[in-house]
Amino acid sequence: MFQNPWLRLGLLGVFVGLATMAAGRGAAAEKERLLGKPAPEFRLSDPAGEEHSLAELRDARLVVVVFLGTECPLAKLYGPRLKQLAAEYAGRGVEFLGIDSNLQDTPGEIAAYASEHGISFPMLRDPGNQVADQFSAIRTPEAFLLDEKRIVRYHGRIDDQFGVGLRKAQPGRRDLAVAIDELLDDKAVSEPEQPAVGCFIGRVPRPAAGAVTYSREIARIFQKHCVECHRKGEIGPFALTGYDEVVGWGETIREVVEQGRMPPWFADPQYGKFINDARLSDEEKHEIAQWVAAGCPRGDAKDLPEPRKFVDGWNIPDPDLVLKMSKKPFVVPAEGVVDYQHFAIDPGFTEDKWVVASEARPGNRSVVHHILVFLKPPGGQYELLRGSLLAAYAPGAPARQVPEGGPQGLAKRIPAGSQIIMQIHYTPNGKVEEDISSLGLVFCDKNDVKQKVESGWATNFAFVIPPRAKDFPLTSQYRFDEDRLLLNLTPHMHVRGKSFRYEAVYPDGRQEVLLNVPRWDFNWQLDYELAEPKLMPKGTVLRCEAHYDNSADNPANPDPTKWVRWGEQTWDEMLIGWFMAATPPRETQTSRTETGGR
Repeated sequence: MFQNPWLRLGLLGVFVGLATMAAGRGAAAEKERLLGKPAPEFRLSDPAGEEHSLAELRDARLVVVVFLGTECPLAKLYGPRLKQLAAEYAGRGVEFLGIDSNLQDTPGEIAAYASEHGISFPMLRDPGNQVADQFSAIRTPEAFLLDEKRIVRYHGRIDDQFGVGLRKAQPGRRDLAVAIDELLDDKAVSEPEQPAVGCFIGRVPRPAAGAVTYSREIARIFQKHCVECHRKGEIGPFALTGYDEVVGWGETIREVVEQGRMPPWFADPQYGKFINDARLSDEEKHEIAQWVAAGCPRGDAKDLPEPRKFVDGWNIPDPDLVLKMSKKPFVVPAEGVVDYQHFAIDPGFTEDKWVVASEARPGNRSVVHHILVFLKPPGGQYELLRGSLLAAYAPGAPARQVPEGGPQGLAKRIPAGSQIIMQIHYTPNGKVEEDISSLGLVFCDKNDVKQKVESGWATNFAFVIPPRAKDFPLTSQYRFDEDRLLLNLTPHMHVRGKSFRYEAVYPDGRQEVLLNVPRWDFNWQLDYELAEPKLMPKGTVLRCEAHYDNSADNPANPDPTKWVRWGEQTWDEMLIGWFMAATPPRETQTSRTETGGR
């Protein structure tokens, strides 16, 4: 029962909305934007009950009103930035006010958000989203800059550092700060409006009678596709386990479903069948759209499905051994880019160990982007060794085990004297965090092993991607020297990656596309687990073809003028066609009547 390590790298920012306001209330509010008009007066309370109003700031030269949400990934990332901006302009007559209009955010959560990010300016609650409606605010975060006469002179994003699946090392343009400086210098704002990128404000719904309800249809869809990640303690930025948690996210949910960003799945359906296919059916998409359009009706509680049950703690059987990455926690900064961290562990194995289940478990899911666990045999190097990948973690990837009635006796060998290397990629979430991640292992007796599992890769180290290339192709390949049963495929590139395809070239010359990913997304490097193991006869070549966009048209590209080579960091590139394979059962090895798993 070997747990298949799989890689599923998801950033919290996947739920960040695009700036195009083209659906429902968003379109109506966009027509009424306040740019160049007086800001509405308002009086709201902070979480402690103290009232604040715009009129009280009559002595301020400028006022920044920014709409925020406690769970929106971008609002979390921009919390520290707003604190910095408020401090930067505190002595120049600029006041900041934060407003939370989300139905789902409680006064306690608003207070906790302010405390976590060190925000000292007032954070106000807007019950019934009345002030958001007056401002025609749509997203979080969304900023409005008011001049001395309280005319709106700038509206939109804070800067351009973060976006949909986008995280730059530094902002290219500090839009809000530039606008503030221009007004303080008695100049007109040069770029008075920039698209606000973030989550939809969770407005109070106005449910109508609808054929689709949360209790009857939507809860089942979310349980099937979403709550594995979107539940308390998991990587999803908010929970989708109950109506009161869900209802404020209706508009955002509809948007990410319509745009195909959720659930994450990128395989071309023309090729291959995979047991972890996460796609929503057309009927499920239609039901979500109907439900949101009808105002997210609750329905009858008696129609609710039984809640899904999840393992508390390990998702594998009780580990025989638990190894921590280090004794002291790694400190993750609030902002910036953290280099890949490598932690070497000596488990003290004096004899070979056979692993039937393994699980890399983050200590702090909010900042652990992914974990790769490698073996480093005595005298070897972990980076290039065939079979060196032992386990992997990525957001929402549960421990996978061989299904009952499936192949038995699968195990992976750890040679005596090996070290274990945990490579961890951290992503700051807006506040300083700590992490101690761990690895759990379940062993079996070597006499019970019938099929040895190995990891492998088709890789290309010697490449150079020229500057400004929009569609640059590269290839890599791996030749099977013995019969193997292919179990899964995991393509890997960095932010310039555009598409990826696996193809098997069999000894008889026949070619077969095993997986095609036409739209690569660095934030979700999914493992594609074959519905049935596929025989790769001796001599078969696993060929990978990847395309890269090193042009300025790629918004994630850190530098389109750079010649790009192999490297571990995100601003470098890779071409790796990971795969997992097993030695065939004895009867398969002695009978070569099948070719390519047909």
